[in-house]
Amino acid sequence: MSNPYFQFKQFTVWHDKCAMKVGTDGVLLGAWASVRNAHRILDVGTGTGLVALMLAQRSLPDANIVALEIDEAAAGQARENVARSSWKERIEVVQVDFKKYQSSAKFDVIVSNPPYFIDSLGCPDQQRNSARHNDSLTYEDLLAGVAGLLAEDGTFTIVIPADVADRVKMIASAKRMQAVRQLNVITKPGGIPRRTLITFSFANQECIVEELLTEVARHQYSKEYVALTREYYLNM
Repeated sequence: MSNPYFQFKQFTVWHDKCAMKVGTDGVLLGAWASVRNAHRILDVGTGTGLVALMLAQRSLPDANIVALEIDEAAAGQARENVARSSWKERIEVVQVDFKKYQSSAKFDVIVSNPPYFIDSLGCPDQQRNSARHNDSLTYEDLLAGVAGLLAEDGTFTIVIPADVADRVKMIASAKRMQAVRQLNVITKPGGIPRRTLITFSFANQECIVEELLTEVARHQYSKEYVALTREYYLNM
């Protein structure tokens, strides 16, 4: 049986009640997304609360984070993980369908590690199915919602499969959002990017594209990945 929790340097994430466990995608998003000068942060599809906790660790002391989760069990576990952390006063977990979520105030930063297996066969476990497949929240739905909630000078960062990056950029462009940062993630030397992290904003500026190799050998992390995540991983 897998470990029911994942211990980080400043917090612990229990994931035994969640369909999607703590994984590299979430860690990359939490470590790479910029929260500079952000006072209001939104995490869409928080799952265990991992990304919200990571952002709380390095955001401004007065930054407030709203973490949205559609699944009841995951939202409950995210609340428990937040309650055990040092930032329980700054993170609010809300169980809601993002397509129905409304806020009177805009957000400086929005992040999402969304469902991504677009054309895969559904799995029998409905909870895991909802977490892995984007039938319930398409990229079109996600970007439309983000465009309405993001402050004019705010940023939206997403982690997605590399092969849908162009499609997501096209959808974002229709909502006036342009890519300003991009990180192509390679898991082994000589491999091709499997994941891409993209930051969008309403500003029209050149996109800075970088590449990150996570492992130089099996279970041997690259210097760049260690530098990115060392404030979080226990043994980095």
